[in-house]
Amino acid sequence: MKMAQSSEVPAPIADDIGPHAPEGAHAVPRRILLSVYFTLLVFTGVTWAVSRVDLGQANIWIALAIAFVKASIVALYFMHLRWDSPFNGIVIIAAFFFVALFIGISMLDTHTYHQALKPTPTSVITP
Repeated sequence: MKMAQSSEVPAPIADDIGPHAPEGAHAVPRRILLSVYFTLLVFTGVTWAVSRVDLGQANIWIALAIAFVKASIVALYFMHLRWDSPFNGIVIIAAFFFVALFIGISMLDTHTYHQALKPTPTSVITP
């Protein structure tokens, strides 16, 4: 008996996982977990590469965008939201987006107090 090919990952029944699996539990195939892991490694490398390039104020937005994508991948695959109700996935991704947006907006005015954070030679106390 041939099964139709689908892009969806079939969720095995709880009996396939083990005797102590909760009702409705599913296992993610190792192939998907490894591909998500290597995707996160690639994005970590991209984060490092972007940190080495001075793009001015664009650096924070690029770093936040990469962090948003990585957090979304972790939530969708490692927290199994990909196979949960679509509403839950949308809510968590929207929350990640707004956190990144709020951090980015709060970082826009760092140029106004940036000089105050640098120590000046006259402020160093010598014995």
